[in-house]
Amino acid sequence: MIKLKPAQLRTMAGNPELRKDLSKNSIYIIIDNVLDTYNIGAIFRLADAVACKKVLLTGVTERPPHTRIKKASINTTEWVDWIYFEKTLDAIAWLRKNVQGIKIIAIEQDPRSVPYSAFDYHLPIALIVSNETTGATKEVLATADVIVELPMYGVNMSLNVMVSLGIVIYKVIEKLPLL
Repeated sequence: MIKLKPAQLRTMAGNPELRKDLSKNSIYIIIDNVLDTYNIGAIFRLADAVACKKVLLTGVTERPPHTRIKKASINTTEWVDWIYFEKTLDAIAWLRKNVQGIKIIAIEQDPRSVPYSAFDYHLPIALIVSNETTGATKEVLATADVIVELPMYGVNMSLNVMVSLGIVIYKVIEKLPLL
């Protein structure tokens, strides 16, 4: 597996010769109407870190090329496969049609949620992170196979979407055979 420093990531811009040799894990990330471009870029960087198969951007989520996404991602948008859907439900339907046996997991606070650390993760998997202000819609949560939640012990009721995704995605890969 190749390892590139930030300067190389920026200058080699998804080199097709190197890109064809990259192995990917059956992990998909759905970015559901996330507004902060720095969060989006950081999620691309995280997707690269875990060799994510594809990032699905939906709704009002900004898309590459975007200056702030590029900066936050250190150009991993050129290395991570991504696709855009106008509606999150269409992204979920596309995954169910194209990835046999996929489990759709929303990371959200909800009365139906289970602790993220208690769920038994298996690949292929899609993780949904949603809008920073309003969270996931009832319709999106209804289509998920499970909703997982991180415990909050302080006065703040939530974590940044990228931080939440990072915690859960590393829990996903903790015990799984990858690549």
